Amino acid sequence: MNDFPNHSLLDRQARWLRHYRPALRVNELGRVVSVGDGIAWVAGLPSAAIDELLLFADGSRAMVFDITDSMIGAVLLSDTPALTAGIGVRGSGHTLSIAAGDELLGRIVDPLGVPQDDRPPPGNTRRQPLEPPSPPIIAREFVHQPLYTGIKIIDTMIPIGRGQRQLLIGDEGLGRSSLALDTVINQREQNVYCVYVLIGQKRSTVVNTIEILREQGALDYTVVVVAEASALPGLQHLAPFAGCALAEYWMQQGRDVLVVYDDLSSHAKTYRELSLLLRRPPGREAFPGDIFSVHARLLERATCLNAAYGGGSMTALPVIETKLGEIAAYIPTNLISITDGQVYLDRTLFAGGFRPAIDIGRSVSRIGGQAQHACIKQEAGRMKLDYLQFMELEVFTRFGARLESSMEAAIHRGRILREILKQERLSPLPVTAQMAWLVAFNDGAFDHTGPEQARERLAALLQVVEVGDLTLDSPREQWQAVAKAVFREPE
Repeated sequence: MNDFPNHSLLDRQARWLRHYRPALRVNELGRVVSVGDGIAWVAGLPSAAIDELLLFADGSRAMVFDITDSMIGAVLLSDTPALTAGIGVRGSGHTLSIAAGDELLGRIVDPLGVPQDDRPPPGNTRRQPLEPPSPPIIAREFVHQPLYTGIKIIDTMIPIGRGQRQLLIGDEGLGRSSLALDTVINQREQNVYCVYVLIGQKRSTVVNTIEILREQGALDYTVVVVAEASALPGLQHLAPFAGCALAEYWMQQGRDVLVVYDDLSSHAKTYRELSLLLRRPPGREAFPGDIFSVHARLLERATCLNAAYGGGSMTALPVIETKLGEIAAYIPTNLISITDGQVYLDRTLFAGGFRPAIDIGRSVSRIGGQAQHACIKQEAGRMKLDYLQFMELEVFTRFGARLESSMEAAIHRGRILREILKQERLSPLPVTAQMAWLVAFNDGAFDHTGPEQARERLAALLQVVEVGDLTLDSPREQWQAVAKAVFREPE
């Protein structure tokens, strides 16, 4: 037995010492010229690269954001009271990364991966770069699996598939975040991990969102990335990329992931602020010309991978704000062209009591129909078109015009459907409930009820389905039998 277990280590150190030759080692050292508004101008560091992490002598950190002939513009990621002009700066030679892994589920972190809850930092994690190259074309697969939101209008008329990018767009206060929360809550027991990114939100909004997720049991499979309104602009800019990196890690492991960016309007404003402070030339609405590229690089990483690359998927739900319903503004049109469809919320519908206030005419899902279950797709076939025709016909009733009996029947069915489609927030429905009301409505089970009784009958139907054992693959006759039993008139 070896009595000196460190003998080989001592030998190696002795050999290294014998062969050691002193030599010059060159390190670049810069200095801070000015600092303020979350920006630091640094002189020196000729070898610095864009997105490189900079380390300051006082312990602050920043990321290279702009390079000029004489100085470097860096956005601060952390700062101390000692950060002033003249402080030394050196480059790290690395880009930003974040800890990723299953240990982050149920946690609240900032865009650098620092825990914001009262629990210790997660262990056994792997570092994931914030902005790696997006998956190549050969790694991508067609969207083929549905992602159910639990919202009747979306799951039937505007379906979303796993790997899709679906925009939630509308004015402030119309329920965009509620749609995102309902979708996250509905992923319970669906084998889908969730990442919820809060960008530039008030602390009260952040706390309320986290509490809702906790009360609904959704925090168990969700990680929340927070860069609130009081955070440094650099952190707010990095927040969606950090959330995407976490989701990308699980996608590469073959998991299905849902990531919510709430919201990219705040992110665009932060990027505009940083760009103007760094003296970049402004363009339309004072946004820099590369804002489209920034959001495109973020959202193109959401995809469905083929089996050779693990078969995982990342579904993105970016949230965007409009002003007075102006959908043709710069940032909304950018994101509409980047994503695979949009869910548009209308203020007039909201004021009229139609919740969720989704404008079916302006909402579209370009690829979600390919992932929709065949039975749901068949039942919901012409429903969107029929509903839009009903809305046009209803206009004539305001003028007291006499209509044919067929038109009156179509208007009655349309009003019934409008009542059915109303849904309270934080009450997502399972897909079997969607199938039940679709079959009942298409078979005319609601035709002999008024709009006031329709929701009561719907609640009774859903209660029966909830305790039953029907699935989407069950024969249609069994669904019809359930509907007939619920809508049978008492003798």
